[in-house]
Amino acid sequence: MLKSDVVIIGGSAAGVTAAISCKRRNPGKTVTLIRREQQVLIPCGIPYIFGTLGTPQKNLIPDTMLSGIDVNLVIDTVKEINREKKIVYTENGNDINFDKLIIATGSTPALFPIPGIDKENVFVVKKDISYLQAMLGKLNQARDIIILGGGFIGAEFADECKKGRDNNVTIIEKMPHCLQLAFDIEFCTEAESVLSGRGIKIITNQTVTGILGDKKVTAVQLENGERINADAVIISTGVVPNTELAQKAGLKISASTGAISVDRYMRVRNDNDILACGDCAVKVSYFNGIPVKTWLASIATHEARLAAANVFETRYSGLGTVGVFSTQIGDLAIGAAGLIEKQARENGYNVVIGTAKAPSKHPGGIPGAVPTMVKLIFSKNDGVLLGGEASGGACVGELINVISACIQHQMTAYEVSLFQMGTHPMLCASPIAYQIVNAAEDAVMKLK
Repeated sequence: MLKSDVVIIGGSAAGVTAAISCKRRNPGKTVTLIRREQQVLIPCGIPYIFGTLGTPQKNLIPDTMLSGIDVNLVIDTVKEINREKKIVYTENGNDINFDKLIIATGSTPALFPIPGIDKENVFVVKKDISYLQAMLGKLNQARDIIILGGGFIGAEFADECKKGRDNNVTIIEKMPHCLQLAFDIEFCTEAESVLSGRGIKIITNQTVTGILGDKKVTAVQLENGERINADAVIISTGVVPNTELAQKAGLKISASTGAISVDRYMRVRNDNDILACGDCAVKVSYFNGIPVKTWLASIATHEARLAAANVFETRYSGLGTVGVFSTQIGDLAIGAAGLIEKQARENGYNVVIGTAKAPSKHPGGIPGAVPTMVKLIFSKNDGVLLGGEASGGACVGELINVISACIQHQMTAYEVSLFQMGTHPMLCASPIAYQIVNAAEDAVMKLK
């Protein structure tokens, strides 16, 4: 039987990051990663297989990231965790004795009991190369593509499915707007305008009551009775934590989220020699400590680094999930960090809003400059930054990361308004018009 100081189950974003961070922090320890897949996909890149990239093979996490730092890689399926003997049993007999175990088994697509969901050409978003390759072949032949769910994945799939194809793409979303769980309405409508401008039909306030056809899908039926032709259906209605192994091992599972119950150090609450991170582990809000269902690769890697730091001794406590999102639809980038205005008000905060808009480069006449807007949400009681949103050019991705850093350091509107930044004409807005600072200054004037 093999022996390893640390065994990690799962090879996606959380598992790979946990393995790398474990080995870096503990170079004298043996680290073994077990995964089922021969090759591992970059989770956030999956929609781009169907347009920009054109193949799953261009969306892989290289194994050299592990072999280059002497992490042992085992391709196998874990069938059981024996906590008393501290042994992981696999289907092919690659059983491993461990001192510490990190579970990073991720999530699986959430499926709703829709009649006809098992018909041919009805797809979910699986992290499986052969499945996605077959899905790509079918979508390339499809004339009418229906996407169920208008969140990040749904919007990105819709955008990508239009690229290089003469087809009809429709998003069906049960809420009043696409992306409404992550953004305030003005940002949702901006993204919807771009999607519509690219020829994508958006149907909101509707759910699908049936997927029609004999063996293959031919249409979907809405709750209002309308039928829409469909050669292919993509279901992008979220994910659920993959905790089957953990449940069999008797590990504590959260009743509210279905994820493995962990503390702020990523240790499983009923076994301190086992840690969990990524989509399979409980997340709690940075703002109130309440469990949240926010599953992102960026959160998974953060948790993986926490787990690796705390695997042998208690070092760092997690702050909780801030929630940092960004995406690009067509040429429009949008992002959000922390609480959007709607969420802040629902959480009982009295808020002050600051906004600022400026070209993404300076002067605005530089080629590629795009009007870019920042909205910041502050608590009126103490001026502390609660959240922010942005839309415009590609710089939005990093603007949102800066806003997240300000949130995590509990900066006030006054402090953000005096924030020292570096600017360059080709890279960001003018220092005179820098959006984050000017939005904070706008809020300061309202706080007086």
